[in-house]
Amino acid sequence: MVNKRATGGIPVKLLLVDDNENNLLSMEVALEKGNYLFFRANSGREALRILLKEEDFSLILLDVKMPIMDGYETAELIYERDRLKHIPIIFITAHDYEEAAMFKGYQTGAVDFIRKPFNPDVLRSKVAVFAELHKKNLLLRKQEEKLQVINQDLMKLNQELEQRVLARTTELETLNGELQALNLSKDKFLSVISHDLRNPLTALLASSKKLNEAPDKLSAGQVKQLSNIIHRTSNKLLDQLNELIDWAKKQSQKVSFNPESIRLIDGVEAALELLKQNAVEKNIKLKNKIFENLCVKADSLMLRSIVQNLVTNAIKYTPNGGSVIINAKHEDDMVCVYIEDSGIGMSNEVRDNLFNRENNRSVTGTNNEQGSGLGLLLVSDFVTQHGGTIVVDSTVDVGTTFKFTLPASEIAQVVN
Repeated sequence: MVNKRATGGIPVKLLLVDDNENNLLSMEVALEKGNYLFFRANSGREALRILLKEEDFSLILLDVKMPIMDGYETAELIYERDRLKHIPIIFITAHDYEEAAMFKGYQTGAVDFIRKPFNPDVLRSKVAVFAELHKKNLLLRKQEEKLQVINQDLMKLNQELEQRVLARTTELETLNGELQALNLSKDKFLSVISHDLRNPLTALLASSKKLNEAPDKLSAGQVKQLSNIIHRTSNKLLDQLNELIDWAKKQSQKVSFNPESIRLIDGVEAALELLKQNAVEKNIKLKNKIFENLCVKADSLMLRSIVQNLVTNAIKYTPNGGSVIINAKHEDDMVCVYIEDSGIGMSNEVRDNLFNRENNRSVTGTNNEQGSGLGLLLVSDFVTQHGGTIVVDSTVDVGTTFKFTLPASEIAQVVN
């Protein structure tokens, strides 16, 4: 039974439990000036039925002496439900406050006792305390809910910030990787220009120098020979420069690696064409002994750069009258290419640091000839891009052999 005697604001809900209707009415009259919403129950069972539907009571005023189910039993059953354990209970009793009875009441969950006949002022005072406590608890719960919402918003904001930081970090790492790749590409391009163009230019300058210094002392045949060298080398240099420009464009478009089936003897011969005059000037025998049907799957420009770099070094560090021999053979599904010279060789320290990017800032041969070191790093990079490996064997005053592998290719796949 509900009695809605409440005024102003949100009323505080009270459950009044007593088997005597007059007692219920007396409690309502005493409390009627407060902002309360009263629920009446004439027995413990009726109180339990009300509590099955309504749970947000601020206080229960419970008579101890009731038939069938007394106040203590009712309190025990109420507190068996977790959702009701927070509701304080004040026992209303007509008996004296015996110590045993009080102990039993507190044991079942009572927060206080009021003796009948009750003093209205005392009743109002005690109920007001719990009503105020209930309001503050409600306010605390609302603040907790607000704090939870704020905390969830902060967690969401923190996750968004973490995602933004992660995205920015990934973006910066990608940019840094692209810059490093661009710097490496620049080094490769400079190295290709240095090794693939400088040595042919040396032969070109040497021939033009002979032709220019003493033309009267040269026979018609010698003039013809020198002019043929200049003409042939100039055309080769132009072709090679055009290829380098195309290669640089592919580098910027990230499509620089373009493997195809190549007859190895032809690829090596194209690389040697511009180096033959350098070998002639030092009276070095330059021999291409590769079996003509041996084929590889390789990028033609990279293959040429690999061979030119290694052969250029071989000629450079081989004394006059020596030899440089290029050979190759199958090794499982790879082709191993050998570039062997009868040069001055190198120390173990130099050999061990040839392909070390950190230590190989420059390469110094046994005869103190020095290079940039970029050429051999470029060779190593190009070989690695093909899935191959490169090693070097060298003995001082005996010679050096570079060995690198490239994927083998069938003859039928060769592009003519």
